[in-house]
Amino acid sequence: MASTSATISSDTLTQRVTALRDRGRRALVCYVTAGHPDPARSLSLLRGIEAAGADVIELGVPFSDPMADGPIIQASSQRALDQGMTLERTLDLIAEARLQVPVVLFTYLNPLLAAGADVLDRAASSGAHGVLVTDLPVGADPVREAWLGNGPLAFVRLAAPTTPLERMREIAAHGSGFVYLISRRGVTGLRTDVPAELPETIARLRVATTLPVCVGFGISTPEQAKTVARLADGIVVGSAIVQAAGSSVDAAVDLVAGLRRALDEI
Repeated sequence: MASTSATISSDTLTQRVTALRDRGRRALVCYVTAGHPDPARSLSLLRGIEAAGADVIELGVPFSDPMADGPIIQASSQRALDQGMTLERTLDLIAEARLQVPVVLFTYLNPLLAAGADVLDRAASSGAHGVLVTDLPVGADPVREAWLGNGPLAFVRLAAPTTPLERMREIAAHGSGFVYLISRRGVTGLRTDVPAELPETIARLRVATTLPVCVGFGISTPEQAKTVARLADGIVVGSAIVQAAGSSVDAAVDLVAGLRRALDEI
């Protein structure tokens, strides 16, 4: 049986995103890399984007082989690794930040496995509420999926434009919090357009799940955010925020504030 604290941790993300959807407010999910641009400014960045209007923060665990990420996030991950950022220090960062919005641990599988069987409990104790594993597609490893799905964190799953309806149903059945819909093929990065097939993909996913749908990959401007958020329950913005943070924390915070204003205009 899950502990009370574990249940609260996993429920916080689900309740937050669902409540936003029920109120007709689009969720702003902001990704940043732990330890980027450096550990001290990473802490300021987390607190700043929360104050600027982030509803959920995805905190990326730096990894040496981030194959799903584009050049901006890859570079931020390497910069953080060079300054000694690890999964354990990422959990320390969450604990120190003491954020009031849910935090999703965004990671590849290897760092989790290397951290030991109790890593999910330690993450929940640090203040994390969810986990997203980029390289664990549904059905790939049932034992580890069960470990994640039955743990103290909401298990956020990924869906893509190429995902058939029946597989979308399976993804949704084995996830919680929200479904992260990848808006396009390829890796993360800045884009200037919104994929033409996105409305149909979102409509298909809504048939498969009652979980909120948040769309990411390529959203970088308030105008794009508004266009996508009219179709979805929320948006995920990563590369644009990470790129801005490389210049200054203030630049990243200003970008998040602009995204928040755009969503609130819907």
